[in-house]
Amino acid sequence: MAGPAPAEPGELGVSLDLSYWTKWLTKGAEGYGQQGALFKTIDVDLYGTGFGVKVTHRNATASGYVDKQRIDYRPYYKNQAFADTPYAMNYNLSIEYESYTGLSPDKANTTYEWINVFSWPNLFPKGPVPRYIMHYEYPAEGGNAASRASTGWVHRFGFDYDLNSPVEGMPLRLSSEVAYTDGLGRASHDWSYANVGLSTKLAITENLCFVPALYYQISMDDSVCSKKDVTYAILSMKYKF
Repeated sequence: MAGPAPAEPGELGVSLDLSYWTKWLTKGAEGYGQQGALFKTIDVDLYGTGFGVKVTHRNATASGYVDKQRIDYRPYYKNQAFADTPYAMNYNLSIEYESYTGLSPDKANTTYEWINVFSWPNLFPKGPVPRYIMHYEYPAEGGNAASRASTGWVHRFGFDYDLNSPVEGMPLRLSSEVAYTDGLGRASHDWSYANVGLSTKLAITENLCFVPALYYQISMDDSVCSKKDVTYAILSMKYKF
C-alpha cells in the first residue's frame, strides 16, 4: 500500500519518501539499538519500463551512531508474470550497495545485498495476498571483517490483507510475516522472528500522502534480536511528482 505507483509508459516517475521509525528493525535485528531512525528516499522509475533506482539515506535519531549512518543504492526491475491468471506474480528484483559514509571502505561494514520480492495478488480473490522476500548479503570488495561476517540469507514469508475500513478514505491493511535467518550476521540457521502490522494511507493532496503503521514483533532467536517482544511504528510522508 505504501509503495509508489509505476510511471505511465514513456513517463519518468519520481517519488520522495521521508519515514520515521520509532525503532529500526532490519530483518528482525535492532539496527540502532533502542534509538529511532530517519529514512530519506528518492525512487526514480525509468519511463515505465520496469527499471528504476532507489537511493536511501538512513541515520539514527540520537548521537552515538554517526558511523552507522549509510546510503543505500538500489537499482531494480519490477514487472508481472502470468498476468490475468490466478497465478499472476508481481516481482521486484534488485541489488543494493550499502555504503557507510562516515567510514573508509576498509573499516566499514560495506556489503552488497540481493533483495527479491514476489507476491501473488490473484491467488485468493478478495483474500490475503501472499508474498515472499529473499535477502542474500555478502561483503563488497575491500570490506572489513564485520562485512565478511554479514554473508548469509534471510527468507521472509508473509501476507497482506485489506480490511473493511469503517472510515471512508482511510484504507486499512493487515500484514504479517515470519522469517528464517540462514547465517546472516553469524546468526543461527533458524526461524528468527514473526511480526504483525496494521497500516493506513491518508491522502493529503493528489500527490502527497501520509502513511502511519504500527508493528509488533515476536523474536524467536536471540542471535538475531535479544528482545522477545518489540513494538514499533513507522510514520511516512510520500510525494510523487
